[in-house]
Amino acid sequence: MITYNRLNYDDSTLIALYRAIVKPRIIEEKMLNLLRQGKISKWFSGIGQEAIAVGATLALEEDEYIMTLHRNLGVFTTRQMPFLKLFNQWQGNETGYSKGRERSFHFGTNEHHIVGMISHLGPQLTIANGISLAHKLRKESKVSLAFTGEGGTSEGDFHEALNVASVWDLPVIFLIENNGYGLSTPTNEQYRCATLADRAAGYGMEGITIDGNNIIEVYDTIKGVRDYCIKNQRPYLVECLTFRMRGHEEASGTKYVPKELFEIWNKKDPVLNFENYLLANGIISEDYKNEVRTEIKNEIEESLAIAFAEPPLIPDSQTELRDVYAQATTPFQSHPVINSSQRELRLVDAIAEGMKQAMEKHENLVLMGQDIAEYGGVFKVTEGLIQQFGKERVRNTPLCESAIVGASLGLSVKGFKSMVEMQFADFVTCGFNQIINNLAKIHYRWGQPADVVVRMPTGAGVGAGPFHSQSNEAWFVHTPGLKVVYPSTPYDAKGLLLASFEDPNPVMFFEHKALYRSISGNVPEEYYTIEIGKANLVNEGEDVSIITYGAGVHWALDELKERNDLSADLLDLRTLLPYDKESIERTVKKTGKVIILHEDCETGGIGGEISAWISQHCFEYLDAPVMRCASLDTPVPFAIPLEQNFLPPRRFAKMLDDLLNY
Repeated sequence: MITYNRLNYDDSTLIALYRAIVKPRIIEEKMLNLLRQGKISKWFSGIGQEAIAVGATLALEEDEYIMTLHRNLGVFTTRQMPFLKLFNQWQGNETGYSKGRERSFHFGTNEHHIVGMISHLGPQLTIANGISLAHKLRKESKVSLAFTGEGGTSEGDFHEALNVASVWDLPVIFLIENNGYGLSTPTNEQYRCATLADRAAGYGMEGITIDGNNIIEVYDTIKGVRDYCIKNQRPYLVECLTFRMRGHEEASGTKYVPKELFEIWNKKDPVLNFENYLLANGIISEDYKNEVRTEIKNEIEESLAIAFAEPPLIPDSQTELRDVYAQATTPFQSHPVINSSQRELRLVDAIAEGMKQAMEKHENLVLMGQDIAEYGGVFKVTEGLIQQFGKERVRNTPLCESAIVGASLGLSVKGFKSMVEMQFADFVTCGFNQIINNLAKIHYRWGQPADVVVRMPTGAGVGAGPFHSQSNEAWFVHTPGLKVVYPSTPYDAKGLLLASFEDPNPVMFFEHKALYRSISGNVPEEYYTIEIGKANLVNEGEDVSIITYGAGVHWALDELKERNDLSADLLDLRTLLPYDKESIERTVKKTGKVIILHEDCETGGIGGEISAWISQHCFEYLDAPVMRCASLDTPVPFAIPLEQNFLPPRRFAKMLDDLLNY
């Protein structure tokens, strides 16, 4: 049994709590019925946990964002999302929230201020940080709330999210639904602290453990915590003790759970206990109870009749491809250089100037990264920006790539732009999940743009060894939803960086470290952009086509200087995703012989993709096999002689001769 204390809440508030908590229960009972009949394919049940989702949601303002998980149906129903559209979502119908592209609760909706989960669980916590950072920057008295389970607290993102929220003084509520099991793994195999709320002290924040089945306690606690977070501009950790009365999902069953636990927790049913409390105290009548339940059941049946009559989803490939990327509010318009004075700048200086001009133009642009503020970044690209734009917009971060990329997505949800600097491109692996599964997919999943630029100091040639020298651009070229930009000159670097900040999609912006201070060129003082996805023909010729990017452009130019008799097209791709197929086709038709040069290892490098595309679409124009000149298929070695042997320039001349003589 649950003992309720109504505190100072009037009857109308308690009745509102009742109507909200009974609805997800009735929906669940119907869904389980349909599952048994084979009319739906899968269901993650929240029976026994409704008080947490419902109480927490009602305690927030309607425009405060909630990051949800599997068992938070009560969040969706309490935010007044129509059952018809929810059911269409669960069925994979085109009229659901994700147009059939996502399952169950893996979706979000800005209309209802919900950011849905991805299956990796932990990353959602960090999005809440970005949303609350946006509130903080706008001086809004708002919080965000992120759900996690006790199993999810074992993930690194839990630590990163709480640490960043505390260090940055963010008004975030982290809510743990501790239901005793992560699928089948019990809590004694998940953690060793007495309560998960104890962990709050380690992050310098407040924490509390409450009865997650008592809806009045959940509602009252979250209301108080919300007020605390806003007043003190601090995060708070709330652990709600509850129990999952069904399997992780229905197919997994519950054989691993001792039977006596079901008996104990069945007596603590959050819906029936609260209903009986209201009946016993005359707050509702039996007739009112039946009226509410009938009203909900009628809505369900009417909606199901419509949903089951939906026409089958007919895929359209053009629509699917179009929706991978967010469209800019206005079509791309080049900002041409008009009577601008030009100076010779190094690559690093051109990028720094582009960053400064982007900050001046976009007042909603926030820069984040390790050591980027007073120190100016390890390569000094952001040096001086904190003095001009302040610490709120130029933010040092803890060492937590995943949390910061997640925060960038939260900023996007609230209409901000952001730049995340990876200190070295190699370190992006620590934020890989966020980039691949959150940033890249979110627009396709439910139409939310990820307006983020991830700057990636990349490449070898400086004797930095295997963890500071990798060329990892091909990892991201394989990921729909990302754009991958890789300039080779100061002029292109500034123009492409400014274009990246105007693009509403996530852009991986690669900057070759060895070119930072070794390459110079004329760069206009004014603001200008270069269209993403367009290659640049650096040199024109007839004998052979060299297709490359980044440092490869300069290796090719050096080789051409040694060969006065060689007439070659040199095509700088500049953008690797999407790459410029029209320009590639033109140069292949023109010369008939192609060599692709890149610093990345040969196996799995973008050269293989381009070679395959040429073979499929331009085969009749080829006079020789497409050749690839790339780095060895080894990690990047440290010793300079080994590194030079690893890189492709030493092999390029011979391969070029082999191609010309074919």
